[in-house]
Amino acid sequence: MKELIFATSNAHKIEEIQYQLKDDGFKIISLKDIGITEDIPETGSSFEENAAQKVDYVYQKTGMNCFGEDSGLVVDAIDGAPGIYSARFAGPQRDAQDNMDKVLEMMLGQSNRKARFVSVIALRIETELLLFRGTVEGIILPERQGTGGFGYDPIFKPNGYEKSFAELGMDIKSAISHRAESVQAFIQYLQGL
Repeated sequence: MKELIFATSNAHKIEEIQYQLKDDGFKIISLKDIGITEDIPETGSSFEENAAQKVDYVYQKTGMNCFGEDSGLVVDAIDGAPGIYSARFAGPQRDAQDNMDKVLEMMLGQSNRKARFVSVIALRIETELLLFRGTVEGIILPERQGTGGFGYDPIFKPNGYEKSFAELGMDIKSAISHRAESVQAFIQYLQGL
């Protein structure tokens, strides 16, 4: 089994990506597993910059090849917010319920409900940095639906489905999500090494 260091401390992301990699012979090693407990700075102006910043931080600290991911919700009617600030949209406490409340409040009276989740995976292999991007289009629901998933899943309904990400379950979400798309591109690259 091949081990991959994932430059995140988000347990939900670790679980979701490990689930997607389960049949490909990869085991995820978390930052906690290698003794990194501090928050990695995210000061970029794009998902790509933030994902790259995470892997560069870990690589500089450990000299180990790793991958990282930055993702978020982009809502057309509110100028692309929350975007790269998705995790801390309602404040530094990074509370998913508060974040959803803020988006729902900003969407009151909006007829354009188009949104997308974006995921960018950065892979650092010594001097080489590779980026893999995935998106899933959908709409913002007027209220929460379902209790599964994490983050904004209860208020996002992907195109072609009648349920929110929170209601669809891990099997479907792992097949159609933004992270599924970026992870598949990432896996295809790794399998070609």
